[in-house]
Amino acid sequence: MVARRDAARMSPAELAAAVRSNIGHPWRPPGGGFEGALAHDVIHGLDITVPLGLALTVPEERLRRVLPVSANDKTVMFFGADLAGIQFRADDLDWTLGAGTPLTGTAADLLLAVCGRKLPAGRLSGESAARFSAA
Repeated sequence: MVARRDAARMSPAELAAAVRSNIGHPWRPPGGGFEGALAHDVIHGLDITVPLGLALTVPEERLRRVLPVSANDKTVMFFGADLAGIQFRADDLDWTLGAGTPLTGTAADLLLAVCGRKLPAGRLSGESAARFSAA
């Protein structure tokens, strides 16, 4: 809607300048900085692909940058995820978080769980898998 309106009233050069300047929407990623922007894109990409059953392979180097930003106390509180008593263990890279009952899955799936998302059944394993899975 907005794109069509702007395209009708602005020249291609003006549209390009508006996109470059970002004046109309000075968005700042949650968490700030490069890692915050990357986390935002990775998490929302997974938000779309996981429920649809589509394969999305997030490169390891991106996950390694996103996991620490997404697993900090401020982010966890924002999403309202209850991580108490759980140790998250990635089975596809060397990453763990927390202490307690092991919850195992891919780093991408654990990222979603840490951010308060419910995953399809069978994507996580461990005693507490149901706590982080959709009914």
